Amino acid sequence: MQTLSSGGATTQEPPRWPGERLGLPQRGPRAVAGTGRRFLALLGDLVLASLLTAIFTRPDYSDLAAMQEHNLWALVTWTVITVVPVTFFGFTPGMALTGIRVARLDGAAVVGLWRAALRCVLTFFIVPAAVRNADNRGWHDRLTNTVVVTMR
Repeated sequence: MQTLSSGGATTQEPPRWPGERLGLPQRGPRAVAGTGRRFLALLGDLVLASLLTAIFTRPDYSDLAAMQEHNLWALVTWTVITVVPVTFFGFTPGMALTGIRVARLDGAAVVGLWRAALRCVLTFFIVPAAVRNADNRGWHDRLTNTVVVTMR
């Protein structure tokens, strides 16, 4: 994939599809997941966290302090439903619904706690997850040596 330019320096050709450089297929299982599926999975997890939190803390839209407390607990709930399942199974409830999962590039079966926690923290800050490279991997994926792939 490297070519020699006129000045003698090598240049990297862009991949034909996201994940080609990682040895992943263009389509089907284990192909790099698209942005739409990833966004729907995140949205599903956020809605689930809010609904689960609403069971225990009732949101009161007229009370700012009550809403701040509700939102804090919703964030804690989102963190739990993101970190715990990704640590052991590689996907969140939202990811399971959209048919995607987190995979380690070194081939290990389990993502692990530190990778799942770091991905969660960086996703919270949005930009690390939103800025993608040619393989559709955000900063959070590159720092943890992971990639989000399709399951079906």
